[in-house]
Amino acid sequence: MADQSAQVPTSFEAAVVRTERLTPHMVRVVLGGEGLNGFDVEGHTDSYVKLLFAQEGVSYPSPFDIDRVRAEFPREQWPANRTYTVRRWDGDRNELTIDFVVHGDEGLAGPWAGRARPGDTLWILGPAGGYAPDPAADWHLLVGDESALPAIAAALENMPEGARVHAFVEIEDAADEQKIITPDGVGVTWLHRSGRPAGESLVTAVKNLEFPEGRIHAFVHGEAGFVKELRRHLRLERQIPREHLSISGYWRLGKTDEAWRQVKREWNDQVEREQEQQQAA
Repeated sequence: MADQSAQVPTSFEAAVVRTERLTPHMVRVVLGGEGLNGFDVEGHTDSYVKLLFAQEGVSYPSPFDIDRVRAEFPREQWPANRTYTVRRWDGDRNELTIDFVVHGDEGLAGPWAGRARPGDTLWILGPAGGYAPDPAADWHLLVGDESALPAIAAALENMPEGARVHAFVEIEDAADEQKIITPDGVGVTWLHRSGRPAGESLVTAVKNLEFPEGRIHAFVHGEAGFVKELRRHLRLERQIPREHLSISGYWRLGKTDEAWRQVKREWNDQVEREQEQQQAA
């Protein structure tokens, strides 16, 4: 999953090429086909797309046109959409890799990924993005839960040569750890949730970290509750300028993806205002 800044939508129709169960709670789906012609992530490691799922019993125009659907169909017939991070884009093979967190039949996109078979098709809007590791930074901080793991893995694989990195990822237990091949052997510190509240171990790890000297470039994403706490810590206690942070809640406990999207921008603005007021006090 990823930050959802306003972008002009571009639609693509992709077909499932293959799937892979990476861990008990993550499924990789590789999409391809001529329908992805023109797709490009433009150098962002947090590039994201919106996956569109047809409403049962509704037929959409062919070729698919999301603007036409929004203009001609009642809102309840619009395709449901979910936002997912691009794990990898291979322009030579026209293959788009997306990793899905899966918890049985819970949700919409996860169960789809668990059932996906070669030849299944999916509409995609995007991509968009805004983060890539800054080669001018003295060191990098990457923090997130499972929802941010694809973007963190992509960032690790694209770090500048010799980069100094602290990467923390919270997962349920050791079975959900992944092997990530990175330049210079930079690795991930895996934190096991083991039933504790989402993000609790991430907050502790960052607060206990002895920050290296020099300019930081940080990427902090995941459940909104811990993101808010770490945003406050980084901005107020560590005095890190906002322009050196990519930080946002990908999801919020107790809210569906669609409900969270409706309030996310206002939530981000409110949190930033509160922190500016605290800094000025």
